[in-house]
Amino acid sequence: MKGPYGFELSENCRNCNLRGNSFFCQLSSPVLKDFEEIRSSSVYPAGAVLFVEKQNCRGVYVLCEGEVKLSINSRDGKTMIVKLAKAGEMLGLLAMISGNSYEVTAETLRPSQIVFIHREEFLHFIAQHPEAHQNMVRQLSVQYQAACELVRTLGLTSSVPEKLAKLLLAWSANAETTKGVTRMKLPLTHEEIGECIGVTRETISRTLADLKQRHLITSRDPR
Repeated sequence: MKGPYGFELSENCRNCNLRGNSFFCQLSSPVLKDFEEIRSSSVYPAGAVLFVEKQNCRGVYVLCEGEVKLSINSRDGKTMIVKLAKAGEMLGLLAMISGNSYEVTAETLRPSQIVFIHREEFLHFIAQHPEAHQNMVRQLSVQYQAACELVRTLGLTSSVPEKLAKLLLAWSANAETTKGVTRMKLPLTHEEIGECIGVTRETISRTLADLKQRHLITSRDPR
C-alpha cells in the first residue's frame, strides 16, 4: 500500500520491502513477530523533530527509510551535527538503556519512515530474546566507534581542509562509484556542513571552492 511521500507501507516487518541488513531486519521470524506487536510505524516529513536534547527518553526509533540529522547544542546557541543517521539505524538507544535523557536532537532531513518502540516494552523485548539483545550490543558498538571517529576528526585534525576531506570521505563510503568517480547527494547546507566540523558557513564555502579549484571535487545543483 502506498503511503505519504510514496513510501510502500508494510503492516509487518517480515514482509517489509525495506527489509535489509539493519539491527532488527535480520532477526528470526518468531522474534520479528514479537517485535511487530510492540512497534508502531509512522511517516514523517522533512524537518520533523523526533526528540530533542535533554528530553526524557520515551523509547527508541528505528529508521526504516530516509535520513535523520543528530545534533547537540551549547549554552550560547551553537550547534554541532554529530551524525547523519541512515536507514537501518536505531536512534535514542543509549538514552533508552541508561534511563537518562536523550543526548542529541533528532530531525529528519527528508521524508522518512520510522518505527517507534516504548522504552519499557523494548527493555522487556530484549530481555526475552537473547538474539535481539546481541544485535543491540552490536549496534551500540557501531555507535561507539562512530563517536570515537568524530573525536579523532575534530580533536586530532588540525586544518579545516583536512577535517572537511575526512568528512566527505566518510559520507561517500557507501556512495556509487563509476569509472573512479564517486557521486553522492549532500542534504546539508554549507552552514550545516560547518556544524559537522565546528566552523562557519563562510569557511566551508571558501574551503569547498578551494577543493574545486584544485580539481579534487566537483558539485552540481540537483535542481
